[in-house]
Amino acid sequence: MNQEIERVKVLIIGSGPAGYTAAIYASRAGLTPVLYTGGQPGGQLTITNDVENYPGYPDGIMGPEMMEDFRKQAERFGTSVRYGQVTKVDFSTRPHVVTVDDQIMIHADTTVISTGASAKWLGIESETRLNGKGVSACAVCDGFFFKGQDVAIVGAGDTACEEATYLSNICSKVYMIVRKDEMRASQIMQSRVMNNPKIEILWNSETEEILGEDEVIGARIVNNKTGEKRDLAVSGFFVAIGHQPNTEIFKDFIHMDHSGYIKTIPGTSKTNVEGVFACGDAQDNVYRQAVTAAGTGCMAALDAERFLAAQENH
Repeated sequence: MNQEIERVKVLIIGSGPAGYTAAIYASRAGLTPVLYTGGQPGGQLTITNDVENYPGYPDGIMGPEMMEDFRKQAERFGTSVRYGQVTKVDFSTRPHVVTVDDQIMIHADTTVISTGASAKWLGIESETRLNGKGVSACAVCDGFFFKGQDVAIVGAGDTACEEATYLSNICSKVYMIVRKDEMRASQIMQSRVMNNPKIEILWNSETEEILGEDEVIGARIVNNKTGEKRDLAVSGFFVAIGHQPNTEIFKDFIHMDHSGYIKTIPGTSKTNVEGVFACGDAQDNVYRQAVTAAGTGCMAALDAERFLAAQENH
């Protein structure tokens, strides 16, 4: 069977705020982009209930609804939004050769990577069930909803310390659940949480269960040295054990850091491969916000547009 190969000017891989913003800019520039949504259309925001920190929504908006708005806007200007997962890429040739769902072949003059990152979770049933109902992987996004309340956070790295400190400015008490008897955070971050009267560090502790039916009412933790169990009365439970960028598929061609985040030339969305641009959480391990992702999506589309214009002028 002869496989039909489609040629596109701009191929966008991923459909969070970064991918959709890239699509809006590229389609308005007349580049008729094709966007593949990936396995989680809308990205991490689809598992976020209330988004209150995105400009332009004074009353807040539900994450899935916001991504629906982004999609409609991209389609209005001519983006072809398709459901499918990119399963293979070959960036060694131009145009780039991209395979979708192991069967559809696309030749792309430029490729925008906006595959995002996924939060790492503890992997317990109650965590999945209460996700978005008091369980969150982003204190900066959701801390506000727990103003004046007691919360718990799991993690021992710089991000966990940062988020615990952030929460301590909003919440009345923060329990920090640390698996070992030491942290892997930098010294300065450790001393910040240890000297914060609102943060109580629970060493050698693991979460057995998050308590509550329809919303978080507590967390059962167990001391892995003594076996002693303790129930914490908390209304918010934050998981800060890291993020995993969804970039594995590009590793043979694209330069990444040790965690798998794509390296871009500072101030641009350009990667080490000509005509391949990266935006959003796939290349941002610092801010990881919807609004910064959208900003880099805009950069990627403009970079792609300029790249194509330069090619035509050769």
